[in-house]
Amino acid sequence: MNKKYLVGLLTLALVGTISLSTQAQEKKKTVGEKIEHTASSVGNKTAEVAVKGVSKVGDKTYKGKIAPDGSDVYINGKNRKYYINKKGAKVYLKASQIKDKPAGK
Repeated sequence: MNKKYLVGLLTLALVGTISLSTQAQEKKKTVGEKIEHTASSVGNKTAEVAVKGVSKVGDKTYKGKIAPDGSDVYINGKNRKYYINKKGAKVYLKASQIKDKPAGK
């Protein structure tokens, strides 16, 4: 009887320790963190769309060519080629980085 009681107590302690340690490893995002992440994503997309709009109006589009990420390549007034990344920044390209656009696109 005493042995069964001791084994049951040890099992209960072991299960309790495991359940507490798994809960401690879970990281839950607070509402503020979720809002910050969403605001950052929206801001990046807004910047990307704004810069692409300015580039389409102000600079030439390199016909038949794409950037390494598959987006359009633009040529500025100094004949430098660039594309717009996901954060809305201009990334200037070397000639070796510019690819031909596939025939299907």
